[in-house]
Amino acid sequence: MFAEVMDGLAVKADGTYLDGTFGRGGHARGVLQRLGPGGRLLVMDKDPEAIAVAAQLAGGDARVSWHRGSFADLAGWSLAADGLDGVLFDLGVSSPQLDVAERGFSFGKDGPLDMRMDPDSGESAAEWLARADEKEIADVLWTWGEEKQSRRIARAIVQDRATKPFTRTAELAGLIARLMPRNDKKAHPATRTFQAIRIFINRELLDLEVGLDAAMARLKPGGRLAVISFHSLEDRIVKQFMLRHAKAPPTNRRMPIEIEFTPSLRLIDGAQKAGEAELADNPRARSAVLRVAERLEEAA
Repeated sequence: MFAEVMDGLAVKADGTYLDGTFGRGGHARGVLQRLGPGGRLLVMDKDPEAIAVAAQLAGGDARVSWHRGSFADLAGWSLAADGLDGVLFDLGVSSPQLDVAERGFSFGKDGPLDMRMDPDSGESAAEWLARADEKEIADVLWTWGEEKQSRRIARAIVQDRATKPFTRTAELAGLIARLMPRNDKKAHPATRTFQAIRIFINRELLDLEVGLDAAMARLKPGGRLAVISFHSLEDRIVKQFMLRHAKAPPTNRRMPIEIEFTPSLRLIDGAQKAGEAELADNPRARSAVLRVAERLEEAA
C-alpha cells in the first residue's frame, strides 16, 4: 500500500519521520524521496537483517538515522525527542522473513522453528513449545490466533513432544494438518497456530499498544500516524486507539452528566484496503488495512 501510505503521511520536505518497521525499506525510501535537505528519516526494526539494510541507507544519506529495537521504545530515542511529523507502523511479519525458511516463520517452508524477529533475544518458538504446559499453549493459540481447535492442538503438541521435541516448522505444520485435514478452498490449517505463536514470541500486540502511545507522545500537531494491520487483532487495537483519541465516548442515558472531551486525533479517510492492481502483484496485501490519523493542536 505504498501510494496510500505516502498520501496518508503527507510528507513535508523539512519534516521528521519515523518508520518503526523498516523491513527492507520500501516505505522509508518513499519518504526519503519526498524529503528535502532539511528533512530527517528515523528508522527502527527488531530484525538485524533489516537494520543492516537501514545502515547502508544511512551510510549514504546524512538525513537518515537508524536504531535497532522495537517501535515500542521510540519515545526513548533521543532523536525523536523534538517531535515527529509522521510515524509509520507496518505490522506483522515481512515478506523477507516469510520467504527465508531459516527464520522459521512459514509453515510452507521447512526450517528451524524459531519465529523471533530479533533472533538474538528471547526464546524461540521451539524452546517455548518444549517447556510450556498444555493450558498455556492452548491459551496462546486461542488468544493470539483465535484458533477454535486450540485445546486439541495443544494436547497433541504435549503428547508428541514427549517422544520428540518440535524443532522444525514442517513438524508442527504436519501435526496440525493431520489433526485437521485441509480443505482446498480454505487456508492451511496451521495458519492460526503459526500466527498465534509468532505474535506471542515477539510480544507483537503488547508492543503495538505501547508503540501507539509512544507515537502519540512524540507526534507534533499536524503530524500523521499511519498503521498497516494484517489481521483483526491488530486492526482492532489500532481502530480503538484512534477512536479513543478522536471521538467522545458514548454517553450513558442513566448518567446524564456530560464528560468534557477534547479530541487529540483526527481520522483520515477511514479504513483503506489494497487496490486490485496491487493485489495482482502482491497477494499478501489482501488482508492489509491502513488507518491514518492526524495529531491535533493541544487545547489551550
